[in-house]
Amino acid sequence: MRRLGGQARRFGGRLKAPAAMATAAMLTLGAAGCAAMPGGGRVTSVKAQERSEQADDSYVRVIPVEPQNNWSAKDIVSGFLAASASFEDDHKVAKEYLANPNGWRPGPRPSVAVFADRPEPKLIGSGNQVTVRVTGTQLGIITPDGQYTAFQKTVQADYQVTRNAQHQWRITALPDALGQSMLLTKSDVQQVFRTFNLYYFVPQQQTLVPNGVFLPLVSREDLPQRLVQAVIAGPTSWLNGAVTSAFPRGTKLVSLSLDKDVATVELSKEAKDGDVGQMSAQLAWSLSPLSEIKQWRLRIEGRGFVAPPGKNEIQSFRDWQANSPDGITSDDHRAYMMGGAGHLSSLSLNNFMAMPIITRAPGRMIRPAVSPDLRKAAGLSPDGRQLLVTNMTSMSVPRLLRAAKDPEGRFTPPCWDRNGTLWTVETSPGKSMLWRQDPGGPLKQVAHWGLDGREIYALQVARDGVRVAVVAKIDGRKQIQLGRIARSGDQIDAGSFVPVSSELAEADDLAWRDYNTLVALGRKGTTDQYQNAQVLPYLVPVDGSAVTSLGVGALGEPESIAAMPGAPVLIGTQSSGQPLVCHQTAFRDRDSEWTCGTAGSDPSYAY
Repeated sequence: MRRLGGQARRFGGRLKAPAAMATAAMLTLGAAGCAAMPGGGRVTSVKAQERSEQADDSYVRVIPVEPQNNWSAKDIVSGFLAASASFEDDHKVAKEYLANPNGWRPGPRPSVAVFADRPEPKLIGSGNQVTVRVTGTQLGIITPDGQYTAFQKTVQADYQVTRNAQHQWRITALPDALGQSMLLTKSDVQQVFRTFNLYYFVPQQQTLVPNGVFLPLVSREDLPQRLVQAVIAGPTSWLNGAVTSAFPRGTKLVSLSLDKDVATVELSKEAKDGDVGQMSAQLAWSLSPLSEIKQWRLRIEGRGFVAPPGKNEIQSFRDWQANSPDGITSDDHRAYMMGGAGHLSSLSLNNFMAMPIITRAPGRMIRPAVSPDLRKAAGLSPDGRQLLVTNMTSMSVPRLLRAAKDPEGRFTPPCWDRNGTLWTVETSPGKSMLWRQDPGGPLKQVAHWGLDGREIYALQVARDGVRVAVVAKIDGRKQIQLGRIARSGDQIDAGSFVPVSSELAEADDLAWRDYNTLVALGRKGTTDQYQNAQVLPYLVPVDGSAVTSLGVGALGEPESIAAMPGAPVLIGTQSSGQPLVCHQTAFRDRDSEWTCGTAGSDPSYAY
């Protein structure tokens, strides 16, 4: 237990105490994506032109209640937890519950332990100094840089409460056990925090990578400034080393003003050494959720207004669509599958008819993945123990690239990144190895692989080439985890894996629908129930927002899933023993019906 006066530890959340503590006011204030905390996740986003709609969600403003003279020690702790959900005036009211208000300094971006609900306090001891204990289920933590990581466990926190000379109870020591400066409930986070994407570059490329952060939203008016300050500060610890920022070290925001819908962003003199185009791209994408800003211009101390080469001084968000994490997308989506006769086939998205491409050696390959240049297809042998590749221009018989060495070994379905690198995991119970093949090069094992002690069931590299999603067996369950790929010369480090969501009890397969949303086949339910739950498709945002079901209607026994920005989600399923490929009747409608009329299996998209 740490005494107030140093850097105090703290627990916050709105708890049931006297009725007055429940006081709150509903105000319509702008926001970004709601920080819906399902118990997991971190880094959803949609296309740039759609994100502004999320920036104006209303939220609940918590009006904190001051401590009352007749409150008990339990009431004081409950009131402190309730008042802690208000970030206004540097938690002024919450500090009134403390014997030493200056001993607790959570700041505008504190570290937060997120609890599932509001635990009831328990009184321990008697006299003028007592302990008030709260016990609850922690869902995850939010670090000061805004990174959310799902981490479920039972936590116990003890508060020392003392009666002062005025016979009023005040908190004299806060718990150290949490390791965070604040504790909030899931409901508090939904009300107080919003999720935003900050954008950074793939090293030596023009592709942006979203870095999802949780920011407490106190005032809508200062939100643009806070977003610019956050993106200038750099990526969270999770992406640090895997991405770069164009803002030179020491750069600060001098001012941000708004004239009608045109924002002027003025940066300190340190920014004069930065790449104006790349700084502009990062600012454009990071500010794009704000509906009040339609255009903007950049000013640097000592240089005046600056414009990227070939662009106007007043910039539009449309100027930077080429830097999308999903790349330049078109309506010409290339879908593939294994046809009913076992041939690698193309799949028309107009009539959902399969057309065979490679007719030699039918049944030789399953789970095909086609390279971005459409020249190669990789896949697995039917038993999953062999990694195969075929030349699509010569329509050759699939050849062996590698065979699993362990008697129980197998490979995950292969995938390609946008640079034409092939990825797969060789895995067996309790261990795995990550393999990659660059264009024209040999298959190589990745030396630094963060899940080498886990069995892996699926792996998909995001279109930005930095983030990677997997289904890994952890604590006896198949869980979705998100990692990042960092490159230093020829060295590859694929690690820093964190849970995406604890809402899905298990997952079988996944794919990237867009740069911040996964689609997954999985099961919901408690630990005791999920084994009997039906496998269904879900949308899984990687920023911690709520997992939602996708489509309605019978799907048989889903086995594989594929997705692409602006294209229908495809599912490979078994229905009455027959392999079928399913799609939604209206794929832009999340709740539209599934239809399964194409004979075959294992749908996929080429980037």
